[in-house]
Amino acid sequence: MVVDMDSLVTADWLASALHEPDLIVLDCTVYLTMGNDGYVSDSGRSNFATGHIPGAGFADLIADLVDTTSPHSFVVPSPEHFAAAMERLGVTDQTRVVLYDDNNSMWAARVWLMLRWIGFDNAAMLDGGLKVWQRLGHALEPGELGPRSAAPGALTVTLRPALIADKEEMLASIDDNAVCLIDALPPAVFRGDVAPYARPGHLPGAINVAATAMIDRDTALFKPASEIRAMLPDRPEARTVVY
Repeated sequence: MVVDMDSLVTADWLASALHEPDLIVLDCTVYLTMGNDGYVSDSGRSNFATGHIPGAGFADLIADLVDTTSPHSFVVPSPEHFAAAMERLGVTDQTRVVLYDDNNSMWAARVWLMLRWIGFDNAAMLDGGLKVWQRLGHALEPGELGPRSAAPGALTVTLRPALIADKEEMLASIDDNAVCLIDALPPAVFRGDVAPYARPGHLPGAINVAATAMIDRDTALFKPASEIRAMLPDRPEARTVVY
């Protein structure tokens, strides 16, 4: 029997739960730096080997959890590819998963959404990620770990295709008043003041709700749900697409 948990868990909760055999912890870190032609993405694997939450595995969003045949970065793989990769990390229908990263939870959130996309709901993000874990004095473990053994079984794919929008839907959304487009990039990128991608600016009609604005700068924790809700448009009838 799998025990349900909240979608956001604290570092103290996780420290107390690490011994539970059905709990899989995954580091999802990717580091972004600005190069001559825009963002350069680097896997967090080397830092993971230096020190990670004890017992954690590494969810590689550069080499494993993406479509490596695509000429574009971070294209989602097929559901079957993603599920097989998560199975190799110990995730099955009988496990719970806690995801974290070292970059404002943006990469943990990506894997969290992809798990929901294939129908797996018993996953949570670590509030504050690795920064808060270390700040509270919880231990780190060095070394590169192999797949963790977990409860026997497989990870069933029950796809929710509506959770991920493709290029065609995004193009159609531009002139569709029933769709609310949210650009989650920093304001300077949204405005086109800086251009880390091929072209500056944003999709026509999109509004800007920066993902980083949802994080308290002083604590590195998510802001209260009421504050985050107030940042978002009040359009419960609309299909909301975030990019």
